[in-house]
Amino acid sequence: MPDIPEHDETKLTFRRYKDGQEETHVWREKIFQASYTHKCPTYIQATPPCQGSCPAGEDIRRWLQIARGMEKPPAGMPWQEFAWRVLTESNPFPSVMGRVCPAPCESGCNRNEVEDHVGINSVEHFLGEYAVTHNLQYTAPEHQTGKKVAIIGGGPAGLSCAYQLALKGHAVTVFDEHEHLGGMMRYGIPGFRTPRDVLDAEIQRILNLGVSARLNCRIGRDVTLEQLRSEFDAVFLGMGAQSGRALPCPDSEAPNVVTATAFLRAFNDGRLKHVGKRVVVVGGGDTSIDVATVARRLGHIKNAKPVDTERAIAGRLAQDVAEATARSGCDVTLTTVFAVDKMQANRHEVEQALAEGIAIRGGLVPVGITRGDDGRATALRVAQCEAKMVGGKLELKVLPDTEEAIPADLIVSAIGQAVDFAGLEEFDNGRGAVAADRNYQVQGKPGVFAGGDIIRPHLLTTAIGHGAIAAEGIERFLAGEEQEKRPKIDVHSFDLMRKMLEAGLKVEPVSEPLRGTDSAPVVHNYDNQSGRHVITHEELFLGHFGYVERKQREVITLDRDSALGNFQERLLPLSEAEAVAEAKRCMSCGLCFQCDNCVVYCPQTAVFRVPKAKATVGRYVDTDYTKCIGCHICHDVCPTGYIQMGLGE
Repeated sequence: MPDIPEHDETKLTFRRYKDGQEETHVWREKIFQASYTHKCPTYIQATPPCQGSCPAGEDIRRWLQIARGMEKPPAGMPWQEFAWRVLTESNPFPSVMGRVCPAPCESGCNRNEVEDHVGINSVEHFLGEYAVTHNLQYTAPEHQTGKKVAIIGGGPAGLSCAYQLALKGHAVTVFDEHEHLGGMMRYGIPGFRTPRDVLDAEIQRILNLGVSARLNCRIGRDVTLEQLRSEFDAVFLGMGAQSGRALPCPDSEAPNVVTATAFLRAFNDGRLKHVGKRVVVVGGGDTSIDVATVARRLGHIKNAKPVDTERAIAGRLAQDVAEATARSGCDVTLTTVFAVDKMQANRHEVEQALAEGIAIRGGLVPVGITRGDDGRATALRVAQCEAKMVGGKLELKVLPDTEEAIPADLIVSAIGQAVDFAGLEEFDNGRGAVAADRNYQVQGKPGVFAGGDIIRPHLLTTAIGHGAIAAEGIERFLAGEEQEKRPKIDVHSFDLMRKMLEAGLKVEPVSEPLRGTDSAPVVHNYDNQSGRHVITHEELFLGHFGYVERKQREVITLDRDSALGNFQERLLPLSEAEAVAEAKRCMSCGLCFQCDNCVVYCPQTAVFRVPKAKATVGRYVDTDYTKCIGCHICHDVCPTGYIQMGLGE
């Protein structure tokens, strides 16, 4: 008898029963228990974990549904533009974020329980590129309110807030101390990750709404706070945290020991053209990876003066690039207190850095700096350590007799950032940040709101979310209204009632609880719980979804030699066909996507399709409660968890 090959389970997805499992699940028993069951289906809209994980609160599920063709665009509008307009209701930087956001939405995606997450970030990248290529613009409001708002800081938080306020008809002026807008998107991330033409295009769209910008202008130096308060009706603080933190060890004041923010600013300003032969970066987050990969690309010049690099970083010298032909690679070492696989940096960026020959050493803590006779650092002294987070704080245990020295011509500290409160000291809460409530209104400062890294250093997309929420708070403040209580899950969510009105369907309010079906044109067995419930994979019927391989973007991976002098973009967008195919992998968690399972499997024909004339996205099926026996089968076969058993409780 021939050998039977073992079954390859690598592409198996959801299985209700495992090999050898004898327990069965018989629907017939549920049908027969109708004499005592009392629960009937209700339609519960929940937040999918991708949206719940998105700091900007994007309505990801909806714009993916538009891309897959489930929700049709208005007449004459391409689906790409419609999806982009829905996306940018919360995030005006899809092309930038589609490149650099570490995509916590993908980590939360329920599709991870099937085979792999949906490439949300890659579809966002595609939509952002489409908008830039086709010069899509926002629609300015028809009327102006006459209210004026000052935005301090032209980074992601400030520009997000300015964008949302401009759409509401307010006059907005952005004050920024730099020559260009963009904040950390421009001065903290290298251009080969955020192409400047793309960033400029997404910023210009915001300015085209009528937003004014005063550049090279620092509040507290060029304009006083008193002047702002007298001229503007509200103020938003979005200065960011653009001051780096020095290494917490002796001799960190050596001239060739610099912060990551100063290093990246010098590079992005065009001052920094080369570095030393040996560069050591201390960190573990995305910023440290950016520093390391920039250093690898710059390389060193053999005949350069030892002080050239630190002078360029300090802004006092533009290095001569005439000797570019003499440029050669440098040795870059990145140290982190965590194990390499526990680093906070984006896993993809870590892999690219390793491919480029950057040495990443985990479990090391800086303990000192060795200095030469000229006072410059010659090595970073480190020791092995054990690191763990306890109550949100980092605890380090230095292992005895493990100290070593890593030779260095340049040491870069990428261990965090700080806010420069010069001229704005009244907003410092004593801990180097601004204290604000859930509406991002500064405590004890009516009319002053804040967001981004001055609240807490985090992701660029977090700052974008802060700016949008603060704009809503400013809107209420300008209208003389009390600040509203923000929902537990503070994201943009699909609005079924608005969609019904857009479809020309009349929606009547419900004056009292309804039982069973009713002839009134009202959605009575539906509840939007998006503000308080994130739906998990355990509430879905994963058996509906087969294995579908993810469409991944092409990544240009460099090695040690090819990285030198290469400042080209490495991440290429999906094609239109790939973007659509990837969007179709979305499981529409928490909202109907018209699979017909409930209609097909209902043994009583109690679940039925809503007549086309009364149907719209999210309103596809209904229940005849005179037929329903509460067997729960519709709930069991609902892939998205939209049908819950609750009516009658």
